[in-house]
Amino acid sequence: MRGRVLIIAGSDSGGGAGVQADIKTVTMLGGYAASAITAITVQDTLGVHAVQAISPHMIADQIRVVLRDIGADAIKTGMMGAVETIMAVADVLREEAPQIPLVLDPVMVAKGGASLLAPDAVACLKQHLLPLAYLVTPNAPELAALTDLPVETTGMMEKAARTLCAELLPNKMAVLAKGGHLDGVELVDLLVQAETVTQFSASRIESRHTHGTGCTLASAIATGLAQGLNLKDAVRRAHAYVHKAIATAPGFGKGHGPLNHGHPLD
Repeated sequence: MRGRVLIIAGSDSGGGAGVQADIKTVTMLGGYAASAITAITVQDTLGVHAVQAISPHMIADQIRVVLRDIGADAIKTGMMGAVETIMAVADVLREEAPQIPLVLDPVMVAKGGASLLAPDAVACLKQHLLPLAYLVTPNAPELAALTDLPVETTGMMEKAARTLCAELLPNKMAVLAKGGHLDGVELVDLLVQAETVTQFSASRIESRHTHGTGCTLASAIATGLAQGLNLKDAVRRAHAYVHKAIATAPGFGKGHGPLNHGHPLD
C-alpha cells in the first residue's frame, strides 16, 4: 500500500459514485483512502432522490483530524453542495494542507440530471477553492459554467480550459478538460498546463453504465500523484483504469449503472 489520499466528497448510497467510488478506486490502485463526508445522498442508478448536508464544522473536523494523524500525500474533493461547505473546506485546507496537491472535481450535476451544487456556490467555488487546486477536472458543462464560455467542440473546450488556467488559477495549476459530453466516436480529454496542452484520446464505449466516471477519474489521478507519478503519467494511468472499468461494468441497476472498480482483481 503506497500513497495516502484524503477524499472530501459526498456519499452515494448506490455505491457507484461519490466517496464509495473514490475509496474503491484508491484501494484498487494500491493507495490508502481516508475520507471526509460533505453530504449524504439518497441515490441509486436512477438518480438522486434526497440530499442531507453535513455541518461545515463536522466537515472541517473530519479533514483536520485525518491530516494531523494519518496525513495525506494528495487530496481529492468532489461534491461540495453549498457555499458554507466550500468555505469550510477551503479554510481548513489553507490552514492544514497548503503544500499537499489537491485534485478538484467540480461536481455540479449528477449523471441523472440532479443539481449537486447550489447556483450561488459556483462563484464561491471559483473564488475560494479553485485557487488551492493543483488540478481541476471539469467536464464540458462544468467548464462552460466556470468560464461562461460555450463548450461544444474540442477546440472550444481547449479555449475554455486555457481561459480557466489564465483567469482563475495560479501558474502551477492545471485543468483536465473532459470531453465525454461532446459528440463523436472518439473521446478526447485535454490536459492544459500553462503553455502546454496534452491530448488523451480513447474510443467511446457506448454504455449506460457510466455512473461515477468523473469521481473515479479524479480519484485515480490523485492516487497517482500520491504515489509519486508526475501529472501526465497519473492522468494516463487513470484513463486506462477508467476505460477498462467502463468496458467491464457489471450491468447493475435500471439507470446509469456503476463501473467495475474492481477489475484489477481479475
